[in-house]
Amino acid sequence: MSLEDRAKATAKNIEGKVQEGVGNLTGDPKDQIEGKAKQAEAKVRHAVEDVKDKAKETLD
Repeated sequence: MSLEDRAKATAKNIEGKVQEGVGNLTGDPKDQIEGKAKQAEAKVRHAVEDVKDKAKETLD
């Protein structure tokens, strides 16, 4: 597990939540969609890190 990669994924998730929130407040569908996409990307990054952790546990 890379703590740095997890931190980047968490930052991306927060960025996406903020962007989606701004889109909700302004009624801008582009910001809403981009914010949700960033959150989805963060979820995938976390899943990749989970797989790496499992693989490392198996090999150790």
